[in-house]
Amino acid sequence: MYTDKNKFLIIGSICSALAALVHLGCIIFGGNWYRFFGAGEQMAKMAENGHWYPTVVTLVIVLILSVWSLYALSGARVIFKMPFLRLGLVLISAIYLIRSLAFVSIMPMFPENSLTFWLVSSGITFTIGLLYAIGTFQVWSHFSSESAQL
Repeated sequence: MYTDKNKFLIIGSICSALAALVHLGCIIFGGNWYRFFGAGEQMAKMAENGHWYPTVVTLVIVLILSVWSLYALSGARVIFKMPFLRLGLVLISAIYLIRSLAFVSIMPMFPENSLTFWLVSSGITFTIGLLYAIGTFQVWSHFSSESAQL
């Protein structure tokens, strides 16, 4: 039975968890954090005015990133096996990588964000996507052998 911990997925998990914490920081610290991390002026102003929308949207993102972090830890064999682990890791890898590469298509929806924001955030999501993809590739055969043994 395969018991090594996958370092790529562990690092990917840490990155997703840090991203979740940054989003949580936006809720706690308000408009300036929303601005700094590129959520846009409209979200920042709504947060400053106490509107519920930025908090709810950001909490959903926190939840998603937290679940993604758990999936990476599960794939790395640090925690229990999550349901649909293979599919989850493939989808998470794909979402991170697509987000990083499709930024040119997304840019017009957020005209207030600078090119620097897009390049930095896309570089970060590309790196995390690669961590998930490489880690998933490395453990892929171990998922297959476990299924055959069950």
